[in-house]
Amino acid sequence: MRSSLLVSVVISLVIVASAANFNQDIDVTWGDGRGKILENGNLLTLTLDKFSGSGFQSKNQYLFGKIDMNIKLVPGNSAGTVTTYYLRSEGSTWDEIDFEFLGNLSGDPYIVHTNVYTQGKGDKEQQFYLWFDPTKDFHTYSLLWNPQRIIFSVDGTPIREFKNLESKGVAFPKSQPMRVYSSLWNADDWATRGGLVKTDWSQAPFTASYRTFKADACVWSSGKSSCSSTSSPSQNSWLSQELDIASQQRLKWVQKNYMIYNYCTDTKRFPMGLPKECTAS
Repeated sequence: MRSSLLVSVVISLVIVASAANFNQDIDVTWGDGRGKILENGNLLTLTLDKFSGSGFQSKNQYLFGKIDMNIKLVPGNSAGTVTTYYLRSEGSTWDEIDFEFLGNLSGDPYIVHTNVYTQGKGDKEQQFYLWFDPTKDFHTYSLLWNPQRIIFSVDGTPIREFKNLESKGVAFPKSQPMRVYSSLWNADDWATRGGLVKTDWSQAPFTASYRTFKADACVWSSGKSSCSSTSSPSQNSWLSQELDIASQQRLKWVQKNYMIYNYCTDTKRFPMGLPKECTAS
């Protein structure tokens, strides 16, 4: 498909999908019963034990949208566990937008790992601590994806923005529809302090909980978007949304106080020069 034509068409489109019930919108895809949809579709849980983790995916594919999920992460000693929440396309040259939550010892903060892949290439990691305990209650983790930018947000506070800098020679995910995925799995070979802290299986089963999945997005099916250009323009604010001044200030606050890794400052990793998007204005 001609991605430039697709983007020009999609820019004029509006939202058609708004999901709210896990039974209608989500398939538990692996885990042999460890993933459960409960409370008439209003609650979903994933569990991990010594034998297997579990995961789910959205029934629909989306090409641009604002995806929200309320998640309560694994409490207690979660070292070695990883809870993922991400968008991903199919194929060997996939696009992907990642939230990964790396568990830790009791009392230590989770690490929120973010990444963006385009055409199968990532290496754009930023990591953060959170300003609250994500295991005590549900919090909203959002991925805004439109033709101009990707914004990662937590409870409405942006923590990362990845802009479309194709004019500077930086690839941007814009033509491959993606599903929503989530999983809970054991990664104690690398997740906690580089694999130094192993999973304590006496704490198993580990459980992550989900509520209120919402996709304000264009559903992609049979090579077409279900968005309609005849709908009210007020419905598609996410399609051209950008950070206002207040949001830019919140983003700076998060990155100053809670960012613990930024690939754009890792000169040892990129001895031949930082990636283009790190120096583009």
